[in-house]
Amino acid sequence: MGVTYGLPVRAANRFRLAICNETFPHLKFADMCRAAKASGYTGLEIAPFTLGEKPTDVSRARRAELKDMIQSVGLHYAGLHSLLTSPKGLNVTSSDKTVHSRSWDHLRRLVDLSADLASNGAKSVMVFGSGKQRTSPEGVSVGDAVKRFKEGLAELAPKAEARSVRILIEPLSPQFTNVVNTLGEAVSLVKEIDSPAIQTMFDTHNSVAERLPHGDLIKNYRRHIYHIHLNEMDGRHPGTGTYDFKSVLQALKDISYSRWLSVEVFGFSLGGERIAREAAEFIRNQEARLR
Repeated sequence: MGVTYGLPVRAANRFRLAICNETFPHLKFADMCRAAKASGYTGLEIAPFTLGEKPTDVSRARRAELKDMIQSVGLHYAGLHSLLTSPKGLNVTSSDKTVHSRSWDHLRRLVDLSADLASNGAKSVMVFGSGKQRTSPEGVSVGDAVKRFKEGLAELAPKAEARSVRILIEPLSPQFTNVVNTLGEAVSLVKEIDSPAIQTMFDTHNSVAERLPHGDLIKNYRRHIYHIHLNEMDGRHPGTGTYDFKSVLQALKDISYSRWLSVEVFGFSLGGERIAREAAEFIRNQEARLR
């Protein structure tokens, strides 16, 4: 089946698998791409902090090089995540005007970075997790923090839409933030902002606060889920714990989900190549057992 870069096609009714590039922390970018492809993935999701302390300063020439490295091995660029890890000191809900302005300006620049890494004007995503950088700081109530978060996203939406970038509100576990912990909360903000550029996603690792079975959640909020992160509840790679991935994959198959499933892990002691290979093999094995 033919593939157009930036417009990934779901081949043979199989899920499209991506992996986060920091899975391979000791490799250069080109080697990350080769390792991801060799491990069974067709997409690469990028953490901006891996590109430099101030990733938005990456030159246009370097952006073109990165895009070429991804494409040259037969991968697609899937999007950005860990948006506010670097530079330090960002917080989008801060009452400090300087911090607030610098944080949202950084996100505007990341929209350009994401669009530049995508090919031929294709849509890309920015997964907005960054729990510490959206948590209500001292002196700011949770309600005010959520309001500032929503207002900032609403202001950012026109630029994101113009550059074919979707910003995805990631519900996070309460241990990471007090701003948006469930899919229901995320979808409420999505509906209030009312822009096609602002949507949400589902991360298995961050589902602690959810009350419904996760397959039901996915079906309930299917219209607004534009990305999936797969990991065990403790942050290890799929297949090393007890999370019920099969029910999530079955729900995704039932709704004919055709976007990325991206492996995101938080411990690399086993080595990136092994983690990537074992995760892909596990997901494909689970997929083969679906109805």
